[in-house]
Amino acid sequence: MLDQLSPVVKVLLILNIGIYFADVLFYDLAIQNFGAFSINSAISEGRIWEFITFQFMHGSVGHVLANSMGLFFFGPFVERWLGSLRFFVFYLACGVGGAAFFVLLTYLEILPALSMVTSLVGASAGIYGIMIAVAVLAPHLQVTLFFPPITLTMRQLALSVIAIAVAVIVFGFGNNEGGEAGHLGGVIVGYILIRMAPLFGVDTRREIRRPRRYYEPKIRPRTIVDLQAQSEIDEILDKISREGFQSLTDEERDLLHRASKNEQD
Repeated sequence: MLDQLSPVVKVLLILNIGIYFADVLFYDLAIQNFGAFSINSAISEGRIWEFITFQFMHGSVGHVLANSMGLFFFGPFVERWLGSLRFFVFYLACGVGGAAFFVLLTYLEILPALSMVTSLVGASAGIYGIMIAVAVLAPHLQVTLFFPPITLTMRQLALSVIAIAVAVIVFGFGNNEGGEAGHLGGVIVGYILIRMAPLFGVDTRREIRRPRRYYEPKIRPRTIVDLQAQSEIDEILDKISREGFQSLTDEERDLLHRASKNEQD
């Protein structure tokens, strides 16, 4: 199954998982503290790289596992559609959009004041952007969730996660308003970019198929067999076996050469 992954998705999975475990093993290096996004550090202190680096940080095994699964299942579809370079830019742009939307809602005081110093980590904004791209490109594609175990179309799944994000932000369910703001920002940027894809030479009307591998058989059946010629070849081969190649006449060597050439063709 892993050999079916697209190139950028493979790299992103390795980075997300690898950086998480590096952060766990070498916590004294403060990897997460250096890369996590917060409004105070990224904007007030000018640490603008946090708009990118926070996308590769995760808070728990469950967090990195959930994001990796989303990237694993949805990422290759979008990468094959956009191309690897465009997909990589798309993914990072959705993540940046998630952080930017988090900042916007904080300044508008829609999110709690504590959001000014709250750290934002995770690839979720990029994953949500990818998911909305699949919903736009293949709205009737069906997916079965692990929990709850139900089957939805991509359009239904996208609308569901958007509704959940809006409800959490507005009503404060689960105390994860900042995270859902990031998700919603990724959805908004992903939708805009995928709709703009034709401007960058991407045909969003074409059908995506899983690449297939074709193997040419090593032995191809003959449709015409020249029995007389084959008999002569067999006699020449027997002669070589008995007396050596030097015993062949010019005519026999020419016949063997032509037979060999025909076999290669």
